[in-house]
Amino acid sequence: MKAIIVGAGSAGRELASRLYTEGYGVVLVDRAPAALEAVADEMDVQTVEGHGASPTVLKKAGIADADLLVAVTDDDEVNILACICAKSAGTRHRVARISRYDVRSSGDLLPLKDLGVDLAVNPKEECALELAYMLQLPGAEEVVDLMGGRVLAMGFKVSADSPLLRAPIRECLPLDVASAVRLIARRRGDKVDIPRGESVFGVGDDLYAVGQPSALMSLLNVVFPDRPMIDRVVIGGGGTLGLSLAKNLEKTTLEVVLIEADSAVADECSAVLERTLVLRGDAMNAEVLENAGVHDRTAFVSTTGSDEHNIIMCLVAQKVGASFTVASVSKPAYVPIIQNQSLLDRAVSPHLSLMNAILHFVRGRAVQAATVFQTINGELLEVRLEADHPWVGKAIREIQMPAGSIVATMERDGQVLVPTGDLRFQAGDRVAVFALPGTVRKLQRWLNR
Repeated sequence: MKAIIVGAGSAGRELASRLYTEGYGVVLVDRAPAALEAVADEMDVQTVEGHGASPTVLKKAGIADADLLVAVTDDDEVNILACICAKSAGTRHRVARISRYDVRSSGDLLPLKDLGVDLAVNPKEECALELAYMLQLPGAEEVVDLMGGRVLAMGFKVSADSPLLRAPIRECLPLDVASAVRLIARRRGDKVDIPRGESVFGVGDDLYAVGQPSALMSLLNVVFPDRPMIDRVVIGGGGTLGLSLAKNLEKTTLEVVLIEADSAVADECSAVLERTLVLRGDAMNAEVLENAGVHDRTAFVSTTGSDEHNIIMCLVAQKVGASFTVASVSKPAYVPIIQNQSLLDRAVSPHLSLMNAILHFVRGRAVQAATVFQTINGELLEVRLEADHPWVGKAIREIQMPAGSIVATMERDGQVLVPTGDLRFQAGDRVAVFALPGTVRKLQRWLNR
């Protein structure tokens, strides 16, 4: 499999690294020699210097025999033109990062699919959706959606007051909670494994569970009794990420405040938002945060284009009294550093959200989608079972899953099912399977048999 990535910024480098580890032959195209040299020092990928929308440059990159083209520059027009060239060359999958909403939504004047863009994605809007899910589950460190949002995968930390410290998991969860969720992963330090019924947990362990939103809230009520409670969200920054997050949160019962320093941007946000209070001011100023109503049931989310400013805003919000702080960072490598150092409660990267959207789109014959976490290695693969799939007719306990994998959830005829050992697979079932890093490629091959 060959992938051409146009754009060697943070998003392009992260995607190149991911596809390279999965066995793709990666070609990275960019006009900046320094950016290409930095990538070449990190991984064994081919680099081509030049304009990403130039047919000559794309021919040099080998567009004629590429299976995937992903254009992730900061220029929407370049990304679209690269996809047009790729369609003409016969490239199977074509993805464009497109920031402008009017470009993505104006199908009558600009039919992107007809032009060659199979998937148009805005990483900040993808990230805003993930943040909105997380803020609706106070105490969760990460939330990603599966199966169109009908099921969520959630990560949370075991606290000092958690009943999980007192007994194996099979003994400390009420039956109604245990039967509605599936624990799929545990991280302790740098080690990630799959918990079992006899597993015992320690303070600071990170656990990951899959279930419907109401079931995950019930789980948090039991296992994380001292988690922060949130009834207000204050957003620092009215750019694409901040505005998209506010729009998503307006669909919930949370109070929403957006702080923006630029008066013109603040006015634009105020004109679009319906029940969000928009304030003009500097979110790094403690007095501004106090005026925005930051208190001990407030989550503060910084969403500006500066990683440093976002981190400082969160630190100031913590000092003012916010119970939960989240910073958006452009460099994905910052996410685990911030998490491990406990500087903030959470860090998110729109570039990792972009990678999730792309992985959802480009998978094998049986694997229809994939989701990666921002805080642990591993992957959730979504599969629809055809009538001739070897699982059909068998119970889960009868399937010899590869070591390091677990069936996380299942959807049948629109109904979400918790995958117990006696549950039998049927044709048409949509199944999500979690796999540890060393098992992902083996599981993909196994599912595509």
